[in-house]
Amino acid sequence: MAKNETGVMDVAEETAAEDEPSGAVPATPTESIDAALAAKAEGNARFLHADYDGAIDLYSQAIELVGDDCDERATFYANRAACHAKLGEHELVVDDCSSAIALRPDYAKALHRRAAAREALGECEGALQDMKRVVELEPSNQSAVSSLPRLDAAAKAKLEQQKEEMMGKLKDLGNSVLGRFGMSLDNFKAVQDPGTGSYNISF
Repeated sequence: MAKNETGVMDVAEETAAEDEPSGAVPATPTESIDAALAAKAEGNARFLHADYDGAIDLYSQAIELVGDDCDERATFYANRAACHAKLGEHELVVDDCSSAIALRPDYAKALHRRAAAREALGECEGALQDMKRVVELEPSNQSAVSSLPRLDAAAKAKLEQQKEEMMGKLKDLGNSVLGRFGMSLDNFKAVQDPGTGSYNISF
């Protein structure tokens, strides 16, 4: 399997086909399930031939043919997410993986794929949490394990960036108020407590 541009192992490289259903007996009519599985099979074939738009249409058909009670529906969402990943449509990947995970909470492949999409979107904390869950479910998944240090560092850097942006906005707001009194926040000094991460303000 190849690594994508984010450095996360591309789990879509194998095939579009995903895990087998858990074996729950669905209430969806057998005819609809058979039609959905046929659409999925054709979608898999389109995926392997890099016809991702065609595969998306077929997986969408499969989703519409079955209800939430059918465990295979999670697979259809995950397969469609794989197509969106190939097209660089990261927000749609997150949406479809989230739908798959809602139906099958321990769906490691969907979690892994959503983590990659979230990282590509700059949602580092969400990507980290998804990948941690993958490691919990699959401790031997070396792709997921090796991704954790990178995602952890990215999430911390993103948090610090957000803190700096918030402090900048607060400073602008404070200056707009203090300016009426001929003062500025430049008269104050903010010192971060390394233990708690909070700030102490002194004049």
